[in-house]
Amino acid sequence: MAWLNYHHLLYFWTVARAGTIAAASKELHLSQPTISTQLKTLEESLGQKLFQRQGRKLVLTDVGQTTFRYADEIFRLGKELQKSLETGGAPGTGLRFAVGVADVIPKLVAQRLLEPAFDAVPLLQLECHEGPLPQLLAQLALHELDVVLADSPAPADIKVKAFSHALGESGTTFFARPGQAASLRRGFPKTLDGTPMLLPSRATTVRRQLEIWLDSLGVRPKVVAEFDDSALLMTFGMRGRGVFAAPTVIEDEVCRQYDVQVVGRTEDVTERFWAISVERRLRHAAVVAVADSARRELFGKTEDSRR
Repeated sequence: MAWLNYHHLLYFWTVARAGTIAAASKELHLSQPTISTQLKTLEESLGQKLFQRQGRKLVLTDVGQTTFRYADEIFRLGKELQKSLETGGAPGTGLRFAVGVADVIPKLVAQRLLEPAFDAVPLLQLECHEGPLPQLLAQLALHELDVVLADSPAPADIKVKAFSHALGESGTTFFARPGQAASLRRGFPKTLDGTPMLLPSRATTVRRQLEIWLDSLGVRPKVVAEFDDSALLMTFGMRGRGVFAAPTVIEDEVCRQYDVQVVGRTEDVTERFWAISVERRLRHAAVVAVADSARRELFGKTEDSRR
């Protein structure tokens, strides 16, 4: 194999991140034919196809994904070298940890999951990206993220080679303002019948479980609001707008942060949490710390599950 041309690798890396040669040409200030020629030269030198075309976009092949992962690390280290030299040889900023957090996961759960990474990895450089699961999995496939935290395993119908690692599950606790909580606690869950309630959006797994559970009990709360954002839901609950539910594992934090009290609990409504990666076996030090701590301390030990 010929000596690797790092200019060609840079063009490849830029196209992979940008998604099209046109977008990469603007970023690199080079013509599209020039970039196309250099990409072809790189593929010939490697003896492998790095891209395949899907419509107007270029999609990485399996070899392309591997090459992108190495290129990403090479150019990250290059930036660290520059920064180190600019600061007189001071140590780098530490290990980059790019995490995608599905927007349905409560913020307090995400914080509890990620916190152990700081203890395990000195000078950790955490990057958090929140969004819908399909969008985050697309970023994971391009190696823009190291892991995705979700409330479900990777869907079987996505065109992404991903492995879902179970972190654990939690029952559900119901909360309300102190005066309201005291009146609802005796006789729970029947006391929820007709009571104003704040619910997560219908797109969430826990919403469907809550409805099935309440229906099985013949309990019909008065739904006064629905939220995509769990933090906003809890803020309205803090203001006394209704009873709300959250995972039992963050019960203490919810009571402390939002000045509410527990109405009741159930193990019949559970939320499961997953770490989704492109690796069958977790290797990133921060990801390993997150998974190990979740299983041992936050949820208790569970077994990995591959989709």
